[in-house]
Amino acid sequence: MVRQIVHDPIFLAQKSDPATEADKDVIKDLVDTLVANESDCVGMAANMIGIKKSIIAVNVGMGQLIMINPVIVSKNKPFMTTEGCLSLTGAPKETKRYFEIEVEYLDREFKPQKQKYTGWSAQIIQHEIDHCNGILI
Repeated sequence: MVRQIVHDPIFLAQKSDPATEADKDVIKDLVDTLVANESDCVGMAANMIGIKKSIIAVNVGMGQLIMINPVIVSKNKPFMTTEGCLSLTGAPKETKRYFEIEVEYLDREFKPQKQKYTGWSAQIIQHEIDHCNGILI
C-alpha cells in the first residue's frame, strides 16, 4: 500500500526500533511508496512512511534493495556532498559521506548479510541508515 510521506522533523528525528519478522508488511508498503515516488527519490526509510522501524529500501536498477536493521560496520574515503530529502523541505544541505561502506543487515527473508557498497549506492544507503538513527541532513 502506498503511504503518505512524513514531513514532521520531530518524528523523523526519533531513532527507529529494530524490525522483526512481524514487520514484513512494512517492507511491502515501503517498496510500494518508494516506487510511487521514484521520480523524486531513490531510497526510503520506514520512518518516512510513519513507521518507526529500522528498514530501508533503495532503488537498484530493476528492483529494490531491502535492508532490515542495517548497521554500517566500516567506512572509508570521506567526502562532502549536498543532499536533498523527500521528507524535508528546503534547499539541499551539505553533509559528510563515505565513498566505501560495509553494511551488516537482514535481507527480505531475514537472513544475515554483509556487503560492501561504493559510490552513489553507498551514499544513498548512508542517507537512509541515518534516517533509521534519527539523523536528518
